[in-house]
Amino acid sequence: MNEPELPSFSTVERNRMKWPYLALIYVLLILAPLGFSWSLGWPPRSFHQELASGLGMLAFSIILVEFLLSGRFRFSSSGLGMDVTMRVHQLMARTALGFALIHPLLYQGTPSGGRRPWDETNQITISTDFSALVSGIGAYFLLFILVASAIARKSLDYKYETWRLFHGLGALVIACLLLHHTVYAGRYGGHPLLAYLWLTLTSIAVGTVLYVYLVRPLRQRKRPWRVTSVSRLTPRQWELRIKPDGHNGLTFEAGQFAWLNVGHSAFSLHENPFSISSAPAEGPEVSFLIKELGDFTCSLGQIAPQTPVYLDAPHGNLSISHRPEKGIVLIAGGVGIAPMLSIMRQVRLSRTQRGLKLIYGNRVEEQIVFRQELSKEETVYVLSEPPRDWSGETGLIDGPLLDHNLSSEQFESWLFVLCGPPAMMDAVEDHLIARGTASHRILSERFDYD
Repeated sequence: MNEPELPSFSTVERNRMKWPYLALIYVLLILAPLGFSWSLGWPPRSFHQELASGLGMLAFSIILVEFLLSGRFRFSSSGLGMDVTMRVHQLMARTALGFALIHPLLYQGTPSGGRRPWDETNQITISTDFSALVSGIGAYFLLFILVASAIARKSLDYKYETWRLFHGLGALVIACLLLHHTVYAGRYGGHPLLAYLWLTLTSIAVGTVLYVYLVRPLRQRKRPWRVTSVSRLTPRQWELRIKPDGHNGLTFEAGQFAWLNVGHSAFSLHENPFSISSAPAEGPEVSFLIKELGDFTCSLGQIAPQTPVYLDAPHGNLSISHRPEKGIVLIAGGVGIAPMLSIMRQVRLSRTQRGLKLIYGNRVEEQIVFRQELSKEETVYVLSEPPRDWSGETGLIDGPLLDHNLSSEQFESWLFVLCGPPAMMDAVEDHLIARGTASHRILSERFDYD
């Protein structure tokens, strides 16, 4: 008699289990310079001087680790989720800025001057060496500009690609300036052990930039894709289909997304994230549902078949693979239907025996995509601006609407997958928690922060 086959974890499920280790590594990297400084056993200065040094070191180490968070590395984003990774990146950048702004102010009243033979550890004085100070001053103001421009990016009138280039290069310049300032002006940074540590961390940061802008594009050039078709589905929504060119294609899970570079060099910064709407079981060809919102999306109709495409994929944790729940509720708003299409198609093709229900909201009826296909499933259509003859649900996807369309059993035991406007997801998540839905049975990803 054969032994029963044990259930296996999906790649996404295994990655999800990594987040405590990733968080621990992150904290250790940030605190490592402080720990090494403490281990030197130098006599302490006054509290405000030690606090100034500590905040300066924390700001620098946070900035260096930021390079690992912003590079779309799957070893981190797969464990935390791309949305969580980028949220941590944003919050920690602002934390580093706060530490950096306070750092020099705490040295007020400390005697200054050059290094003295009887003060090798800078316990009494702080350096006034111009070259050591000017690098810190430059990093001080450049960091403020970098963080402020990131916060105000959506209101500034320049392209994302331009912002991304200057953001990356600006961060690299800040890291190099701070390395010089820390080693030559810092009390602890001049010690050989600390100098090597700072040099190692800065080298890793520089290495991530080289990987993102050079190595990754070189790898993508070896696995090109080609456009097979571009179809208008609604007045402002399109389906883009691509196929692998000379390779086996992409291994992904239903619900994940990709960064697309269409019609440009592999080294171009013209990349945009879009959810995959096709199912892995459909074969090597991959499709995307895209809404017109910016420069690239508004020119989709001009893309010709055979246009070259490069992919950075897969990303995202909206995976249902090997989930134990007997049913799934998919809740989508607008173009958030894309990953739900992938999940529904995969469930259908894999002949999985589980309940499936879709709640799909739009502003007007003409925005509904693949209506004939979706109507084959248990689908609840919701319109905020319905026509007079509309027979479906009206208004927004909120608590009362969910209560009207879901049973107590579904709230208590089914899996919920959300994708749509942040306000919708906030309202739905809050209501699900209030109805007793465990947080591990709610999957969502956000890409709109400020």
